[in-house]
Amino acid sequence: MIRNNNEGFIQKRYNRIAGFYDVLEAPMEHMFSKWRRKLLAEASGKTLEVGIGTGKNIPFYPENIELTGIDFSPKMIEITSDKLKKHPRPKTEIIQMDAEEMTFDDNTFDTVVTSCVFCSVPNAVKGLKEIKRVCKNGGKVLMLEHVRSENKLTGKFMDIINPIPLYIYGANINRRTYDNLLKAGFEADQIKVENIWYDIVKIIRIES
Repeated sequence: MIRNNNEGFIQKRYNRIAGFYDVLEAPMEHMFSKWRRKLLAEASGKTLEVGIGTGKNIPFYPENIELTGIDFSPKMIEITSDKLKKHPRPKTEIIQMDAEEMTFDDNTFDTVVTSCVFCSVPNAVKGLKEIKRVCKNGGKVLMLEHVRSENKLTGKFMDIINPIPLYIYGANINRRTYDNLLKAGFEADQIKVENIWYDIVKIIRIES
């Protein structure tokens, strides 16, 4: 569901680049795939991936989980669905859905996963509130995200050049995701942050 011009703009960008998205992501994939593999191995039970994109995370999940993937780009969903037809995985469902307005019931998932997603969700706090809502009490949220550096010069530089990636494919490189998690209602003592590339790329684990 597209509710405003900003969301429509970003959806169009992701639809446009869907066919060569994996190529664009290749440099980052080379650097961080081992971290994604390690993080996703922690998923358990009924698992939701928000922003599943082209489905590149799917091979990294444990075989015994029940996986639901959502994305608001129909082109991304089409690519992921085609991959699953060629390499079927049991207990996997792919749905076109807006991260800011999920249709799942409260307390549905044991694990919620995001991987470089909250740079592009238009209203990040609203999307994080939805994650908090659909994650079960006692569940966990696993995030691999790039964020704005807290280094004064680096952070300012990221602010200055942010319009470039935002225009090209709808991603903000200067999101303050930890602060947004607090705004979404998560408590500081629930959140554990691990820097894996300077203070820009982080693994964030949350116990809900």
